[in-house]
Amino acid sequence: MQEAWWRGAAIYQVYLRSFADGNGDGLGDLAGLRGRLDYLSKLGIDAIWLNPWYPSPMSDGGYDVADYRSIEPIFGTLAEAEKLIQEAHERDIKIIIDVVPNHSSDQSAWFQEALAAGPGSAARERFWFRPGREVDGGPPNDWQSIFGGPAWTRVPDGEWYLHLFAPEQPDFNWNSPAVREEFLDVLRFWLDRGVDGVRIDSAAVLIKDPDAEPDGLDPYTDRDGVHEIYREWRRVSDTYPGRFLIGEVWLPDQERFARYLRPDELHTAFNFDFLSCPWDPAALRRVIDDTLATHTPIGAPPTWVLSNHDVTRPVTRYGRPDTSFDHGDRKHGMTSDRDLGVRRARAAALLAMALPGGVYVYQGEELGLPEVEDIPDALLQDPIWARSGHTDRGRDGCRVPLPWAGDAPPYGYGGEPWLPQPADWGPLTVEAQEPDPSSMLNLYRTALRIRRDKLGDGTLTWLPLGEDVLAFTRDSGLTCVVNLGRQPVRLPEHQQICLASGAVDGGLLPSDTAVWLL
Repeated sequence: MQEAWWRGAAIYQVYLRSFADGNGDGLGDLAGLRGRLDYLSKLGIDAIWLNPWYPSPMSDGGYDVADYRSIEPIFGTLAEAEKLIQEAHERDIKIIIDVVPNHSSDQSAWFQEALAAGPGSAARERFWFRPGREVDGGPPNDWQSIFGGPAWTRVPDGEWYLHLFAPEQPDFNWNSPAVREEFLDVLRFWLDRGVDGVRIDSAAVLIKDPDAEPDGLDPYTDRDGVHEIYREWRRVSDTYPGRFLIGEVWLPDQERFARYLRPDELHTAFNFDFLSCPWDPAALRRVIDDTLATHTPIGAPPTWVLSNHDVTRPVTRYGRPDTSFDHGDRKHGMTSDRDLGVRRARAAALLAMALPGGVYVYQGEELGLPEVEDIPDALLQDPIWARSGHTDRGRDGCRVPLPWAGDAPPYGYGGEPWLPQPADWGPLTVEAQEPDPSSMLNLYRTALRIRRDKLGDGTLTWLPLGEDVLAFTRDSGLTCVVNLGRQPVRLPEHQQICLASGAVDGGLLPSDTAVWLL
């Protein structure tokens, strides 16, 4: 692997509550993850990215953090987290943690202090407290929460506080020196404990100006002042060799996106254009070209992502008539052809893993899990469900606990899962897929093994095989061909087929199939 390991790494996202339950309470935990490290080692990943594991009331799945220097008791202890880092490193697996700098929990010590201190206090300057409008005492402005409803909540003394997400997640005021110092110290705390990388949640929305006059910029997204924050973070991370920063940056403007990846800012950022792209050859080619054109001039490696804990699973998404993804319209209930979705998800996995840069795998992708779209209303826990007035079912469908073994729930996961597992997941368990050489699990294992030797960081050269085909050769000589058309296509000259997402007969690549050639 390259000296800068993260440039071409395969990184596996663990949503801890749903990965494996080690103590039988129905919630995934550190004990469950530690017990499955050998599974992840055999899968062939280079690093684990964990969603927030800090003390939290869990109003938003742990993204409402009450204490950034400890571990949520339902997951385990700080000592167990340190043991996980050690045991992962013994298997040559890196650990990436999630830091949430935009907001806190309303139960955090800082926010409780701010409520008690009252208007005009130093404690309130760490957050966005404002008086109501003079005309009617209403919220300071008409900003709307990303989760639905107003972005301001009133407190008993009459002031309002800002929350771009749920009311339980008050936004920090990054104009406050205390906030900046706090997070630099949080970075050092975890880097001192051996974490190898930091994923930055909602990285583009830290700087805000609720009083701004229209200036052509979004009042709280991608304002220029955010870049000095990440220069400070980079100066800290650079004192810890081999560590890296990755940002969750949702921006349509590629030029502004690239600014986050300048040599003195973040090392990488998630490629959401690729994740959101429909299963269409022209659209995918355009996204790939735009991504490479954005990253190459600044020397930053791209990242390729098919799904995560916020996104409809690929097997379901790719089986729909509309295969794109949009947070504003998750297409809940849209008919999906499971067989078609599986075929395309297998091909998409080989495409993503063949592209130059790093690749992220969300837990369950390697099992071909579909989105669970029939969770009873009473069991939905995502705050989007309530905040949208029960019109958006939210993200619980991609967060259902993993099936490990057996023919019925809880499928070896542990106790009764916190979200219900479908009754037909028996064939999707790790136990069921391991002996089947054609399973999704073994496709991922084989692809990740080949990828470590022949792919990762580097460049690609496109091959002209028709408008319905994506074909390119990598630095190692490996060629990837993906047929997104309706008719089979003839493969280019090759010595051998290294791996295919489906059957290849007589040199013809079927529709919705990908192949790696040498």
